[in-house]
Amino acid sequence: MEDRVYNFSAGPSQMPLEVLKKAQEEMLCYPGAGCSVMEMSHRSDAFDSIIDGAEECLRDIMKIPDDYAVLFMQGGATTQFSMVAMNLAKQGDTMCYIQTGQFSTKAKEEGDRWGNAVYVASSKDGNYSYIPEVTKLPEDAKFLHMTGNNTIYGTTFYKVPEHGDIPLAADWSSAILGRWIDVKDYDLIYAGAQKNMGPAGLAVVIMKKKLLELTVDPVVPIMLRYKVAADNRSMYNTPPTFSIYMAKLMFEWVKGHGGVEAMEEMNKEKAALLYDFIDGSKLYKNPVKPCDRSIMNVTFTLPTEEDTKAFIKLCEERGIINIKGHRSVGGCRASIYNGMPEEGVRHLVETMKEFELTR
Repeated sequence: MEDRVYNFSAGPSQMPLEVLKKAQEEMLCYPGAGCSVMEMSHRSDAFDSIIDGAEECLRDIMKIPDDYAVLFMQGGATTQFSMVAMNLAKQGDTMCYIQTGQFSTKAKEEGDRWGNAVYVASSKDGNYSYIPEVTKLPEDAKFLHMTGNNTIYGTTFYKVPEHGDIPLAADWSSAILGRWIDVKDYDLIYAGAQKNMGPAGLAVVIMKKKLLELTVDPVVPIMLRYKVAADNRSMYNTPPTFSIYMAKLMFEWVKGHGGVEAMEEMNKEKAALLYDFIDGSKLYKNPVKPCDRSIMNVTFTLPTEEDTKAFIKLCEERGIINIKGHRSVGGCRASIYNGMPEEGVRHLVETMKEFELTR
């Protein structure tokens, strides 16, 4: 393991060694199946136990009520931008969005293709450095959409927006399982797996079962209907079997290490190490309003582009990769999901200190 680096990528992200070793042990032959998970039929008893076990463990660690369905979907969170609109609203209906960055903007753009998508709050005026407050929603809105944690800008919601009787749909891709999220506060939650849930190729949807009974426009493709997925146990077609298996291992790892609550405490401590150093530094700056700072994605800038490039180069020399900020904003970003150990964050802080001494 001496060749492994600290991967601060926003996703696909670093995974716990315990999980990777378990997958390695079962790679060639899953116990009792006589073949790899990548080779087994999704209609087999062996895979039945995997997908059922994944759902059972996720329900346990997130305390998902019985009146919510759990779906394992393909296409990542981006496909959900379209599915939320197509399943919760009809063509031309009003749909509300909170704009907090690039992904919430993309979600609204997919809503635009389907109906009357409107922003009801935005932090664009502050370069998405804070979480805006929703003050009023149109009475005819079919849902309110929010991006719970913003990987690019490093902001997060700590308060559930007021939404009355209007269904609340939330993209929690980059914070799910990393901090406590009360499922009952939402009507629909979706998340791409490649942050805290496993490898890319899978999205998890948690939604009130009553939403499955909404009449869906006939033009909506079969594969983009939540009810079809629910009625077929997420296996209307061949699902991303290996990604679901890896997600199951990740869920079990979270449970074995104290659950989501323990993950949140660990992530708060890691984030505090970084934010405390940045706030006391004369070189590094964090642009986010302190009360809205994410504990999953810590963004920071250096004075010049030359400084940024030199710092990233030093990080790579010290075994730290993917610290560069998103191409749309520049700077740097440290994504410290569950799979990033505290020692990795401490190593990053020490590298930041070392670089600051040269400036």
